[in-house]
Order: sequence, then C-alpha cells, then structure tokens
Amino acid sequence: MSASDNSAPSPVATETTAPAARPLGSAAPEKIRGALTRYRVLAYITGIWLLVLCGEMVYKYLLLDDSSTAPHWLFYIGQVHGLFYMLYLVFTIDLGIKARWQPMTTFLTCLAGTIPFLSFVFEHNRTREVKAAFGL
Repeated sequence: MSASDNSAPSPVATETTAPAARPLGSAAPEKIRGALTRYRVLAYITGIWLLVLCGEMVYKYLLLDDSSTAPHWLFYIGQVHGLFYMLYLVFTIDLGIKARWQPMTTFLTCLAGTIPFLSFVFEHNRTREVKAAFGL
C-alpha cells in the first residue's frame, strides 16, 4: 500500500479558520476588542451630549429674548460634553494606535466628536473597518 492509497484523513488536513491578517505592528485582537468597545461607548456618549449642547445653545441664544435669563445649570451641559469629549479623544487615539490607523484617519475620527451626528457615523464606519481588519 502506497502513501497515495491511504484514504484516512490526516490530522493536518482538517479545516481550520485562519484569523484575518492584521496590520503589521498592530496590537493583539483582544486588546483591539477592548479599545474598540471603549471607543464605541465614548463615541455615543459624546454624540448624545453634543446634541444636548446644541439644543441648549438653540434655546439659550435663539429662543430666549435675553441669554442672561437662562437657567444657570445650562452652563454645565457644555462642561459635561467637554469632559466626555476629552475621554473620547483618549480612547480614539488609543484605538488608532492599537489598530495602526493612518494619522489622518485618527485625526478625522477625533474631530467627529465636534460635529453633531458625525460621531455616530464615524463610530459605525470605524467599527466596521476594525472588525473586518481584525476578524472581531
């Protein structure tokens, strides 16, 4: 009996799913998964607070006759958005470094937290790209 007549499957011939080839120098998929989750959460929180801030500004400067009559607590809306935006920047840069994004990609993603609704669009697109690149 020759080696070509052997019909028994060899252990090497079993099918395995190979992980997606990740960019050179990128972090392990587990670290990218964590960074992506943090980025996604902060993208949504930042986007929501930016919309609240826009609503506050419309109320304060367009609907009120005098903006000085606005409730004092409206001041804190901008402060809260600023705090979450700083966290968004940290987590976006963290993901950009781990996923080996181009500097312009990271920069544009960071700016997405300053334009209403854009953080939601970028979050969706970047999540799809990272999941495809790293097989998450």
